[in-house]
Amino acid sequence: MKKNILWMVLTLVFPLVFNAVFFLAGGTDRKTSVWISYGFIHFAYLMLLLTPVFIRSDKSSAVFGFVLYTTTAAYFLLELVVGTLFILIPIFGPKTVLVIQFVIAGVYGIMLVAHMIANEKTADAQQARQVQIDYIKNASVELKLLLNRVQDKTARRKMERAYDALQSSPVKSHPELEKLERGLQTTIEAIEHAITAKNNERVVSLVEALFNDINERNARVRRL
Repeated sequence: MKKNILWMVLTLVFPLVFNAVFFLAGGTDRKTSVWISYGFIHFAYLMLLLTPVFIRSDKSSAVFGFVLYTTTAAYFLLELVVGTLFILIPIFGPKTVLVIQFVIAGVYGIMLVAHMIANEKTADAQQARQVQIDYIKNASVELKLLLNRVQDKTARRKMERAYDALQSSPVKSHPELEKLERGLQTTIEAIEHAITAKNNERVVSLVEALFNDINERNARVRRL
């Protein structure tokens, strides 16, 4: 609670100081062009405060946030300088000031959206990669647990070979491999049922099929 209050006080420092100077130094009888710049300065500061809203919640949010904060902070500082100059030296008409302000805001808007799109693509790629890593990791863990339940020496030896092949498999995947990877999971589940039923011949047969499918997947991954 105290932290929120301090943060609120901090965010109010700039508008309070800026407005105090603005109105004490020149009052309210200002040109239209001055009020335009006044509004855009506050808009830029508002965008700076709203930046967290545009940051995707992710484990890499600190990196994404840095890019967006840098972009918005640069816009705010540029707007503060340009807007202050237009306020102190109101030599341009309202149309000229409005055009300049919209151009600056437009460039900022394009850069902000571009960075947000790039962040989304990066986050999606990282998420997809994590899913791929988790697939191999989880499948390996499942096979390892099943390996500990196997008593037959032949079945155990073949399962160890399949486990080593799966554990060393490339983590990257491809949509074309989805059917094959689902088949691997189905085979592992079938192996579990065969172990529970103590059907060693069935276990050996399924493990051999699993080993072949793992090798096929790995070969296809390297070609894609």
